[in-house]
Amino acid sequence: MDPNPFTSSPMLLLSWSRMDPERRIGFAGGRFTSPNKFLSMLVGLAATVVFYAALYLAVSVASSLQWLLDMFTQRGPCPYPTMFLFFWALSMLFFKGWKLSLQKRALTLPVMPQQPDFELTPATARSLRERMSAIVDDPRHFILLNRIDLALANLHNIGHTADVAAILKIQAENDEAQISSSYALTQGFLWAIPVLGFIGTVLGLGQAIGAFGATLRAGGDMVALRKSLESVTAGLATSFETTLVALVCALILQLMISWLQTRESEFLDACNEICHKNVAGKLRLTGL
Repeated sequence: MDPNPFTSSPMLLLSWSRMDPERRIGFAGGRFTSPNKFLSMLVGLAATVVFYAALYLAVSVASSLQWLLDMFTQRGPCPYPTMFLFFWALSMLFFKGWKLSLQKRALTLPVMPQQPDFELTPATARSLRERMSAIVDDPRHFILLNRIDLALANLHNIGHTADVAAILKIQAENDEAQISSSYALTQGFLWAIPVLGFIGTVLGLGQAIGAFGATLRAGGDMVALRKSLESVTAGLATSFETTLVALVCALILQLMISWLQTRESEFLDACNEICHKNVAGKLRLTGL
């Protein structure tokens, strides 16, 4: 069989250095779908500033929204880090989704020949690796192509077809672990945000209890009693609203993480299917 199963000249179809969203704006691109944490932090910080600026602008236009501004600015220190962590996590999920879309484009690349009689041998493995390097700038940056390239490299250099399926399986497990670990910081924020809400609850309850003590000491002085009750209600508002903000943010993050994890799981399943059908399924079993 001709060691070169392709008839057309290869051309660059996918460039990680030009298409990765982080590389396009001058930052180091995270591995596979892992986001650049520093860039995500900057985006999260900018989004937090824009969010609070939008709140002040909205109140200047419609004074009836003052309650909304108070919820995020008059309820102690906890809402500020809560919103920062929320937008930081959102930015990481945004970049992960963008990078996943780039990874999915590798699924449609003409890497493997489609001829029914094609057999994968050490000779054809070399041609396939050369073809892969010609249609993408660096196969190592793509989950599917990196997995295929490792298997083909072993077949080309060692010549043991029996090892190819094992390598594909091991690399599939490594890819799953890599994607799972890319959620570590986001999962940490998902834990920290409700904790900040509970800290706000404790601070608010402490404020309310302290103000209630002042109310009892006010006795029959109605002016002092009214001021003390205002402090009690302010403490209760801090207690409940900081928890509300944190739980809503955590709920939104959890839904987005679950949705993105489902997409990445489906992508990994597609990679496994392609490797099983077009790589392991094309091995010539003679000479094992």
